[in-house]
Amino acid sequence: MTNHSGANERIKRDYFAYLKEALGRDEATIDGVAKSLARFEESTKARDFKRFHREQAVAFKATLAKATNARTGERISKATMLSTLRDLRAFFFWLAHLPGFKSHIHYADADYFNLSDKDVAVARARREKRVPTLAQVHHVLSAMPAETILERRDRALIAFAALTGARVAALASFRLGHVNIDDAFVEQDARDVRTKFAKTFRTWFMPIGGEALAIFTDWAAELERDHLWGRDDPLFPATQMGLDAHGGFTPAGILRSGWRTTQPINVIFRRAFERAGLPYFNPHSFRDMLVRHAMTLNLSAETMKAWSQNLGHADVLTTFTSYGNVPAHRQGELIRSLSEPRPHCDTLDDPNVIALIRAIQAKA
Repeated sequence: MTNHSGANERIKRDYFAYLKEALGRDEATIDGVAKSLARFEESTKARDFKRFHREQAVAFKATLAKATNARTGERISKATMLSTLRDLRAFFFWLAHLPGFKSHIHYADADYFNLSDKDVAVARARREKRVPTLAQVHHVLSAMPAETILERRDRALIAFAALTGARVAALASFRLGHVNIDDAFVEQDARDVRTKFAKTFRTWFMPIGGEALAIFTDWAAELERDHLWGRDDPLFPATQMGLDAHGGFTPAGILRSGWRTTQPINVIFRRAFERAGLPYFNPHSFRDMLVRHAMTLNLSAETMKAWSQNLGHADVLTTFTSYGNVPAHRQGELIRSLSEPRPHCDTLDDPNVIALIRAIQAKA
C-alpha cells in the first residue's frame, strides 16, 4: 500500500489549481495527471518531491515498461507510457521554478522522463481503428428490444449517436430543448452540452437511412407526450432504481435528470452490440463510421465541408486527418481498381476541388 506525504499532497493541490486556473485544463485532464503522479509516488514510496533525483525517473521508466493493465493483464501500451511520462516531465519542470524546490530540482532533470525516440515513434504510430459499418449499426438497432421505457431510451440513444456523431459527453448532457425535430437538427450548445473545447455548433441529422430517424423521433415524442417533459428535461434520462421482490436493486424507470458520467452510455453500447452478435464498438467510433460513409458518397468539396462542420470541425482537414483514414481492405480495392479501364474524369476541373486545394496549400 502506497504511503502518503503531506508535503507532496499540498504541492500537488497547488499544481492541479495551476492546471485548472492558469492553463484552463478540464477535470478529465487533471484526473489523468493525478493518476500519473500517483504511479510515480507508488514507485518511490511517496518520497518527498524535494528529494527527487534523476535516477528516480530512470527507475520509474523501467518499472513502467513492465507494468500491466489492471483490466486486461497485458503490458501497458507505449502510448500510455508516453502520456504518463509527459505528465511527470511537465510537473517536475514546473516544480523546478518554485521556491524551496529550485535548489533541489533542475529544469534538465525533468528531461529524464522522456522516452527513447524509437518508443515515441511506436507510441505515436497511427493504427487502423476498429470502426463499425453503417449496416452493422442498422442491424444493432433492429436487434434491440423496445418493450420498456428503458429499452426504448437505449435504442434511441444509439440511433441518435448514429444520426449526429455526437461525442459521448455530449450524449450524456443533451436536453430535449436542444432538438428541433421539424427541421431535423440538434443544437450542441456549450452552455448546457458538454462539447469538446466548449464549442457550440449545429448538427443536422445525417442521411444514414434505415429506421434510426424514426426511432429517435418516436422517443422524443414519447417524452413530450407521455411524460409531459419540456425543453429543460434530459434527452436521455438516467435510470431510476427500485427494489425487487428479494430486496435487491433493480431498474424501475427513468429519472428526471441526466447521466452525470459517460459510463452508463458505454455499457448500453456494449450490451447492444453483444445482443446483436457483434463485437463492441464504442460511441466515438460512430464518428469514424460517418466520415467513412461520407467518403463513399463521392461528395463535392462544398458538401464534404458541410459534413465536416456537422461533426463540429472548423477545418475539413481535421475530418480527413483524424477520421478519414481509408480502411486497409478498401485501400487495396481502390489501388487494384486503378488497373481497370476508367472513363476520363479530371477532378481538377471541379471549382470546388480547386478551392479545397488552394485552402490546403494556404495552410502548408
